[in-house]
Amino acid sequence: MNDQVKSAARVLDLLELLSGRTEPMRLNELVATLGTPKSSTYGLLATLVARGYVKKDATDRYAIVETFRQGFGWVGGHVGFLTSVAVPIVEDMRDRLDETVFVCVRTEQQNARLLAKAVSRQPIRYDASDQSSLPGYGTVMGRVLLAFQPPEVIDAYFARTELRAFTDRTPTDEATIRAALERIRRDGYGTIVDEYATGGAGIAAPIRNAEGQVVAVIDMATVTARYEQRRDEMLAAVLEGAARISARLGYRPEPAKDTNDNLTPQGDA
Repeated sequence: MNDQVKSAARVLDLLELLSGRTEPMRLNELVATLGTPKSSTYGLLATLVARGYVKKDATDRYAIVETFRQGFGWVGGHVGFLTSVAVPIVEDMRDRLDETVFVCVRTEQQNARLLAKAVSRQPIRYDASDQSSLPGYGTVMGRVLLAFQPPEVIDAYFARTELRAFTDRTPTDEATIRAALERIRRDGYGTIVDEYATGGAGIAAPIRNAEGQVVAVIDMATVTARYEQRRDEMLAAVLEGAARISARLGYRPEPAKDTNDNLTPQGDA
């Protein structure tokens, strides 16, 4: 192949082929189309799956990770892997509760960028554009991501951000928003009702990587009336979904401390 490295060229051939297909392909189809050895093709696919560029479904078919089709650029690595991990979990949550589920990551501006979603099938439902950049202070997803940043990052965010109202319930003073961030850190989740969109509500929780860093947020969004009826059920689903994705990313929470260890016995021995 002249100056080309054969294995590198085959990786690019696989990615270019899969990116041009709307339906997943089986290993035999890929081998036949590319004319490559089956064993080495399988090895390259396994590597691409592990690195988050390609996903493998339950029927052993391969497809490019959808992030690359949504205008976010050619992003693999941890973002691609997070997407491939999150999609089946958010779809399962949507199917069980029939409410919309989002996964977002943090932008350099401390806003929330949509990474994956599964939209409710109910006639009246909550949705957001695939290209949305959601404000860090005004949405529950943005607040969860912002809440776990270092204090200097949060200070810099407020110093440069104009706090404007999206509805008549949007808090626009820094002290109120900082108090909401503190509650998120304390409780491990955040909620919002009618503050970003009138008639819309949601619950969000952080997703952590193997080092315990918050790398994304998962949110269940619905109309306010259903939120008020199903808040506890939605909260349980969001916390479970965040834990499932975090576990797939390698996160292992520290065991809870036994608060009885340091108690002094009272009364007669």
